[in-house]
Amino acid sequence: MENLARRRIIEDGTCKLCRQEAETGLHAMWGCRVARDVWAGCQGRIQKRTGGQIDFIQLVEEMMDKLEVEELELFLVQCWVIWNQRNSVLHGGVLQDPSRLVKRATDLLEEYRGSRELLAVHNTTRLVQKWEPPVGLSYKVNFDAAVFADADASGVGVVVRNDKGEAMASLSARGPPVQNSEEAEALACRRAMVFAVEAGFTDVVLEGDNNTVIKSIISLKRNRSRLSHMYEDIQCIAASLRSFEVSLVKRSANIVAHSLANYAWHVEDEVVWLEDDPQPVVEALYADTPYLNN
Repeated sequence: MENLARRRIIEDGTCKLCRQEAETGLHAMWGCRVARDVWAGCQGRIQKRTGGQIDFIQLVEEMMDKLEVEELELFLVQCWVIWNQRNSVLHGGVLQDPSRLVKRATDLLEEYRGSRELLAVHNTTRLVQKWEPPVGLSYKVNFDAAVFADADASGVGVVVRNDKGEAMASLSARGPPVQNSEEAEALACRRAMVFAVEAGFTDVVLEGDNNTVIKSIISLKRNRSRLSHMYEDIQCIAASLRSFEVSLVKRSANIVAHSLANYAWHVEDEVVWLEDDPQPVVEALYADTPYLNN
């Protein structure tokens, strides 16, 4: 008999909870006395909204127009809770106290907002360091290294640039196998210093992006690592120059030397460009100094 009664309610479209009106979406979510009991317990303007809507879509549109974002979120979550209860009762559940449904909607919304905050990807403006031209009559000597594990070799990239950002001398060379990145960078640094002297530059600002190597060059203390002889060679070459500075930069300010080091994969020994743009990295050469061309 109970199943028959349920079929009759479904067939005539009567609301399964109040059994007084047709079960439309608007009635289920807003007009049913069960739903009204829940909305009566809500705070703020949601509680004070009146009826007279044609359908549920109009109700939502009115809410979107009248409510603040936080209130609208609560309204939508409360609708889901009301609808969930109707489905539960249809499948044998019991009606819950309206105040519990109001609290559940609030708790669900707070849980969602908390999770959204934890998972949020905060957009931060990262300062990207760009290559800067040398001051006065000095020349910037940027170096970098690459390790080619598959080829049992390393790569060296060096570029010497003037105060206009023009490449005065560049080098891409295949190097010997190395044990780690520090050794590769130290080799590249020494090769850069030798290259700069051979090309006739006497006022040099040396730049690299390896913290260990740069600190070892700057330090006046005797380096006791197995690479100490390389650092001593670099310091001896630096002492022969008329002026010498060294600084640590980020990879973004060392992109040309980095590109030349990676290009060494295609080089049998070494390639040198004098007073000419290194064609394999010409795009990188100008991309990191757009302000020089303004």
